[in-house]
Amino acid sequence: MSRSVLVYLALALGAIAAVAFFSLSNGTREEAGGAPMAHDPAELQAMLDGSMKKLTFHAAPKPVPATAFETADGGEGRLADLQGKHVLLNFWATWCAPCRKEMPMLSELQTEFGGEAFEVVTIATGRNPPPAMAAFFEEIGVDNLPLHRDPKQAVAREMGIAGLPVTVLLDPEGREIARMMGDAEWNSDSAKAMIAAWIGDSAD
Repeated sequence: MSRSVLVYLALALGAIAAVAFFSLSNGTREEAGGAPMAHDPAELQAMLDGSMKKLTFHAAPKPVPATAFETADGGEGRLADLQGKHVLLNFWATWCAPCRKEMPMLSELQTEFGGEAFEVVTIATGRNPPPAMAAFFEEIGVDNLPLHRDPKQAVAREMGIAGLPVTVLLDPEGREIARMMGDAEWNSDSAKAMIAAWIGDSAD
């Protein structure tokens, strides 16, 4: 075998190895379906402190159900309708004391980050009459979050929501990437820094 052929083979093998290495390293930031993950969950998790440490990022995104919920105007909505934005989805109820404490903080996030890239969405699950929901928001001074309902707990049941409040983060592809059980200081510097990093360049 000539020297030129050996050199060619060595270069070809080197190129193949480089491609394989790149694919392997890039694959750590992709989920099973092949869609790229915009941010490293471990990096976002490391930004959290205090009560925000309860937020757990999944190793890979999880699908959400197609079950319908009742929108604030009495129509029908689905979580798939929220695709295209980074969404903080909060499950709550009018009887939930921690929800009363937490909701104004979520409202603050909507005020600061809400727009084309990010939205806070709330769904009251269980028996929550619309008048009681409206009164709840009025009492705590929240006027920028939606009053969606899940009266039969259909969405909550399919998502495995146990206890309230529960907050999940949905990526722009509509997949669940993180979940928190219980309330937390969502208006803390830690939470805001994480959300700013999560939204990244897509922010307004």
